[in-house]
Amino acid sequence: MKKLTRNTFCKALLAGCAGLALAACGAGSEPVSSGNEPAASGTAPGSAEPLLAPEDYPRVDGSTACIPLMAAMRHELTGEDLAEVQSAISVSTTGYAWEKLAVYYDPETPEYYPELLVVYEAPEYIQQEIADAGTELEITPVGRDALVFMVNEQNPVQSLTCQQLVDIYTGKITNWSQVGGEDSPILAFQRSEDSGSQTLFKKLVMQGVEPMTAPTELAPGAMDELVDSLAQYNNQGNALGFSVYYYIDRMYAQPGLRLLKVEGVLPANDTIGDESYPYCNEFYALVRADTPADSPARTAYNWLCGPEGAACVRSAGYVAVQGNA
Repeated sequence: MKKLTRNTFCKALLAGCAGLALAACGAGSEPVSSGNEPAASGTAPGSAEPLLAPEDYPRVDGSTACIPLMAAMRHELTGEDLAEVQSAISVSTTGYAWEKLAVYYDPETPEYYPELLVVYEAPEYIQQEIADAGTELEITPVGRDALVFMVNEQNPVQSLTCQQLVDIYTGKITNWSQVGGEDSPILAFQRSEDSGSQTLFKKLVMQGVEPMTAPTELAPGAMDELVDSLAQYNNQGNALGFSVYYYIDRMYAQPGLRLLKVEGVLPANDTIGDESYPYCNEFYALVRADTPADSPARTAYNWLCGPEGAACVRSAGYVAVQGNA
């Protein structure tokens, strides 16, 4: 396996992941699905026993929006009570999870580091850190999410175009009246640079165009802080912010906020599944390439990348990607 360089990082995440999925997980030919089939049980073939004992379950880290999937996965693989698992899971968030597995990892003290990530894309500066470290990873896309934009539910604007969003975040459009709304300045929130949603925002929306620098109060560090900040502007109705769909849909919906259509398409499981919504992106399972074949981390990784893992992804409310459907 080649070392992960910055130039090949995105290829490893996208095109290159197909080869890893074939080798580690088995190829799939079914279309992308967002159905509600029950998750398959994580049991060994011909056995009623879970694949992993709770005490052997690997250390899993990743993105906040993946917590429901992490809980469902552990429940299926160990048989532990789902409610108890859900209450026990915590994550380092996207950027730091990548760093702990691929940059800071110390083989002398492996117990301090994650063994498996379920995670969104790494920020660009962390991609560079991984390339500099020469870390070899195995990465497989397991689900698809979307970057979504939120406004006050009283805001008359229902949809924005991709170009309008770029113009808003570069300061060319500054008032809602310029996009069919009321005469009110647009208060455009962003996230901190190490967040997964900011990475997706720059990749999917800005596409190489540098956004204006947001004041500190408009760039909260945590996802819930951004949503709360947007909700606090309900009386004004002029705030605009973004998140990932499954965080808003499954974890932290707030009254008074509404998702915007982009190019006339509302984000939902079906429009994310068929990618008719413009800002879709996959999230990943990954392990270090030197993870032993007989280890619990490798067992969990292979399971999540296969058909039983795809059923778990769907049962947790996400869209499973074609590679493991």
